[in-house]
Amino acid sequence: MPRSIFATSNKLQSALLLFPSSVLSYNSSNLDFFSSYGRDKVFRLKPSLDAHVTLIKDLAKSIELDFWSPDSEDLVTIDINVDIHVPARYLNIVYTTLEQSGIAHEILIDDVQSAVDGQADSGASPRAHSYTKYNTWSEIEAWINSIASSNPALVSKQVIGNTYEGRSIVLLKLGKSSTSTKPAIFMDCGIHAREWISHAFCQWFVKEALATYGSDSAMTSLLNKMDVYVLPVFNVDGYVYTHTSNRMWRKTRSKKSGTSCIGADPNRNFNAGWCTIGASSNPCSETFCGSTPESEIEAKNVANFIRKNKSTIKAYITVHSYSQLLLFPYSYTYDLAAHHSELLKVAQGATAALTSLYGTRYTSGPGAATIYPAAGGSDDWAYDLGIKYSYTFELRDTGYYGFLLPESQIKPTCEETMLAVKYIATHVQNNLY
Repeated sequence: MPRSIFATSNKLQSALLLFPSSVLSYNSSNLDFFSSYGRDKVFRLKPSLDAHVTLIKDLAKSIELDFWSPDSEDLVTIDINVDIHVPARYLNIVYTTLEQSGIAHEILIDDVQSAVDGQADSGASPRAHSYTKYNTWSEIEAWINSIASSNPALVSKQVIGNTYEGRSIVLLKLGKSSTSTKPAIFMDCGIHAREWISHAFCQWFVKEALATYGSDSAMTSLLNKMDVYVLPVFNVDGYVYTHTSNRMWRKTRSKKSGTSCIGADPNRNFNAGWCTIGASSNPCSETFCGSTPESEIEAKNVANFIRKNKSTIKAYITVHSYSQLLLFPYSYTYDLAAHHSELLKVAQGATAALTSLYGTRYTSGPGAATIYPAAGGSDDWAYDLGIKYSYTFELRDTGYYGFLLPESQIKPTCEETMLAVKYIATHVQNNLY
């Protein structure tokens, strides 16, 4: 260990002794009073030595850090960008640690509260549903009811189960009615509560599908010959919580015996290499895999629906943020998927279509090799179930705003993402199996 790193570790320990244990103890619920981000900052760290990685992990064990990318300290490695949201009360410790360790770093967001406040810059009415703002769950639920009742020839809705807190998990089915069973695509948004641009995209997709049916040949053909299941909000309880209590909440809101920590990561809760790598068995972790596969009722309800309809579902698309990536299996292993070449070719075509609109650059590839290994993801699970075309989108941006993407970017983000989703859908339609 370089002398400077060793010295920093000692200095970190000394600095931590100045804080009462009640301040330093980590529990994600510590942030659960709304608008509590004044003077918080988001740093991008660039570890280049094993000692840097160790130091970041040690820091995360000592003080409350909110990892934006990667998802937890366990996934930190050399030569990746590490984006962390640091509460104001820990800034001095973090500055001291970074400066004395020599870890390259920059500040992405200087004032997190200002960024939270600055999201609502679209000019949309705060009291009504809009496709260019981040709608609340009650607004989305009313929109679902309205869109289904006003477009009965193309849209139906069904409740596929309830959340832990008893809210309905509502699925939309888009497609021209048919007497015979049609092949289908399943798309979900909002597995992780704080990734608000994801929820916005599912709503935008529905709007565009209905608005362009009959005029856009690709969309018309798609809805005539296939059905598209759209789950606008996967993790409803978590999403409500981001609007009412903690904007940075990620997980579900389930309670577990033996711990005061709430929720699990629904995208580590599927039975695909469950909890083997890139996931945590610690209930307080942001990547807690749950007590068992599908322990989270939201994951179980979605999995049950897909299992029940697996003979017709030919593609699975799940929408996240941020990083500008289009990923496909596998994430729980570095092994290549059986259909790797085709999945890569389709992903490259889809990202080229996306880039063509505004020049937004995406990277595509298998999850583990492209970003980091992570077990228990819905995309790997769907692929192993037999759904060949399984993709994960990580939408804008690459960290400048992170999860706090302004509403003014909803329209361009959704417009470009539509091109990629339509590219995938057209390929699936032309290559049914």
